[in-house]
Amino acid sequence: MSSQVKSFERINQKRRTRAELLRAARELTERGAQPSVAEVADHAGISRATAYRYFSKPEEMIREAVLDAVATSIRIEPVASGEGPEAVGRQLQILVGRIFDMVHENEPMFRALLASTVTGDSNVKRGARRIGWLTEALEPLRAQLAPADFQRLIYALSLLTGIETLVVLEDVCGLDAQEARETALWASKTMLAGLMGDAGGPAAK
Repeated sequence: MSSQVKSFERINQKRRTRAELLRAARELTERGAQPSVAEVADHAGISRATAYRYFSKPEEMIREAVLDAVATSIRIEPVASGEGPEAVGRQLQILVGRIFDMVHENEPMFRALLASTVTGDSNVKRGARRIGWLTEALEPLRAQLAPADFQRLIYALSLLTGIETLVVLEDVCGLDAQEARETALWASKTMLAGLMGDAGGPAAK
């Protein structure tokens, strides 16, 4: 097994652990509690030491749990069996658009989370929901691509599916929200079409 594949599997395991912590945090807060990180870890059946590697402060965990609940609005529509890159490309466009809209509608919360992870004042671990969404959407193409190319495509597309996308396109490039959305869609389409062309398959439209 290549080091890149092992790294991808480790990311997926961390994503599952983090999701369990956030699920437990939501359950406790929905009961009216204000749980500590340790209490959430106990409720999730995860060691406290592991939980503290993801969240050092309970307020960070609760904020992420709220955002995680927002993210449940993202759904991946299954691609019909036998359909090729064109259908996957359409699915990818829908996914990138939905994620952009979700982030835009909750921009203050996402910006606050981004700030807490880049200032050095927090040990909070960023989520990897986008990795799971992109993997699910692109799964029908896995057999047509080299494992390293499949994973690299997901990593590249992750740059277009988060608050960082809005920061770069709106703050740095000066685009309005609609222009930023269209640029993210164009870039995702171009990435997929370019890789499929390099792989010798039909380009996704």
